[in-house]
Amino acid sequence: MAPLKKSALASLCFGAISMILPGNAWAQTAAKPKDRATLPQSVLFGAAYYDEYAPTDRLDEDVALMKAAHISVVRIAESTWGTMETAPGVFDFHHIDRTLAAMQKAGIKVIIGTPTYAVPTWLARQHPDVLAITPQGPYTYGRRQNMDITSPEFRKAAERAIVALIDHVKDNPAVIGYQLDNETKAYGTSGPNVQAAFVEHMKQKFGGDLDALNKAYGLNYWSNRINRWEDFPSVNGSINASLSAAFAEFQRGLVTEYLGWQAGLVRAHARKDQFLTQNFDFEWRGYSYGLQPDVNHWQAARSLDVAGVDIYHPGQDKLTGTEIALGGDLARSIKNGQNYLVLETTAQGFPEWTPYPGQLRLQAFSHLASGANVVEYWHWGTTANAVETYWRGLLSQDFKPNATYREAATIGADLARLGPKLVNMTKTNKVAIYVSNRALTGFDSFKPQGEGRAIGYNDVLRGYYDALYRMNVEVDFITPDSTTPLSNYKFVVVPALYAASDAEIDRLNDYAKAGGHLLYTFKSGFSDENVKVRYADQPGRIAQAAGIRYQQFAAPVGVSLDGDPFHVGEAANKVRWWMEFVEPTTAKVVARYKHPSWPSYAAITRNAWGKGQVTYVGFMPGDETIAALLKDEVAQAGVGAEQVQFPLILRQGVLSNGHKVRYVLNYSPTPTTYAIPAASAELLSQRKYGAGQKLELGAWGVGILEEDR
Repeated sequence: MAPLKKSALASLCFGAISMILPGNAWAQTAAKPKDRATLPQSVLFGAAYYDEYAPTDRLDEDVALMKAAHISVVRIAESTWGTMETAPGVFDFHHIDRTLAAMQKAGIKVIIGTPTYAVPTWLARQHPDVLAITPQGPYTYGRRQNMDITSPEFRKAAERAIVALIDHVKDNPAVIGYQLDNETKAYGTSGPNVQAAFVEHMKQKFGGDLDALNKAYGLNYWSNRINRWEDFPSVNGSINASLSAAFAEFQRGLVTEYLGWQAGLVRAHARKDQFLTQNFDFEWRGYSYGLQPDVNHWQAARSLDVAGVDIYHPGQDKLTGTEIALGGDLARSIKNGQNYLVLETTAQGFPEWTPYPGQLRLQAFSHLASGANVVEYWHWGTTANAVETYWRGLLSQDFKPNATYREAATIGADLARLGPKLVNMTKTNKVAIYVSNRALTGFDSFKPQGEGRAIGYNDVLRGYYDALYRMNVEVDFITPDSTTPLSNYKFVVVPALYAASDAEIDRLNDYAKAGGHLLYTFKSGFSDENVKVRYADQPGRIAQAAGIRYQQFAAPVGVSLDGDPFHVGEAANKVRWWMEFVEPTTAKVVARYKHPSWPSYAAITRNAWGKGQVTYVGFMPGDETIAALLKDEVAQAGVGAEQVQFPLILRQGVLSNGHKVRYVLNYSPTPTTYAIPAASAELLSQRKYGAGQKLELGAWGVGILEEDR
């Protein structure tokens, strides 16, 4: 095995890992996607498979069940480090070899995971410093994702394992691609080596000028001023949101570098036609909820050939499809509209997720409706030990066919027939939501209280996303790192842009000035990119374009909108979470606050700005109010939408043959019908329909309509 490059190793040494920051030329060169990677040309259907967990030698039986269910792809090996490398440099590929041989014989494709997210016992014993030191103290061995991804000893061992694995499997024709690591994050690593690297990063960022750093971050407060670089304290104890936000951005950069480093290693050893992906995940609230705080997916995905994603969602009566759509829209947007891979999603999952009959089919086709080219369950068979004992895959611990497996087999049969037609669907959406990791970190540094809990950035995001989803307005996501032009969209929603540079806000305002429709929510424009509050009329750089100003704000108690302007009723007309005392300068007032003591400040305004319009919402509305407001905004922006509402969900695009396709999804136990707008073939039933005919959908039913033209 080739030794670690000296330049890379030097970049990981104590006090000198600033070379691994975003922008490092070595990482960028290593991370370049291949031009010749071959992506799936048919929708693939499968599951994660772990021969090393199996209670008995049942590989042949499992493969027979997979074939019966039309499983076409499995992911393996990402959890095998301890069984694959039993001691330093001592490799046993038994589980991997037998699985690959069986899958190749069965014609099932394989994605190999690099096994670096769970370190073996011998590595932790020999080099205890591979375990991350976090603000809560050092990790102890046991849990996964407990390592310091910048540790030289971890990198050295990880490189040996990755290279040995790729060299061993790359020539097997069943192997179509590689998943780098697993749901990668920095895992809170913030020990002395990481702190030293952050200091070097700050030196570069501010050109060695401590006065500039102290001014930008307001470090004179509470005597936090840094007068010599050697006095720079650990950020773990910081009470300064600006400094903490800079460190959070730095940690996201560590993830970008780490995945770029792995990408460089794998590309140097893999076949040229094999793709690289990563299974990004989201903020977790018992299921996939919102934008990931710990990774900049747009930056991290630059080293990949295709984005992968893990999407988990509530089940049974709580299944709405919102998380499936949200995760899919984010995954598709990460690579600027490219189709993506669902590398993990719910099969049975937790007991409260065990799907009702029909829900597994609905879930699977909902993933495809957002642009997925692969749907893989986590996992095939359920483990009998450890923390995930009650997170069940397609098979339970008896490893016998059950109702969920049998329903999966119907999906597999449909995709065996329709996969080549449904793959690579494209979307051209006219609405976008502008999101920002920097704004998320800034907002969450000062979470407002509402409804008995702390309110985070993703709560605001979900309020607006969920409303658009339920009214069947599809969206893309854009960020400061996106290359997609804002001019592609007629309407852009900007939730809680708490921290942003002047240039970033100017870009958004200029979009409106050129004719776009823009909606800012409360707490936007308040601080600059360093989370330093703007000493100006608020909302800062947004004020002129929005035609408003405000000086004060409050936590609303007993506040509603005057006159119920959206006709949602008294209970839904409440002002939630935050209220800014907005005064129009040039804007027209859409709604005002009502309270016996507060003056009737503006709550929602609209302002003509150049050829376009800027709407400002100075509080968090209830769900019904957001829906009514967005319905009006979408109409004013000229975005057409069918008059169909949740629980009937429509997702559409264009197939590779040029035909328009509609996925019609019934997120309800009540049968319903859909009036078909144009002559179409329903692909699952293979039945033809004329314009105006009704498509009947059963409980949790799904239809796929391909238009004739």
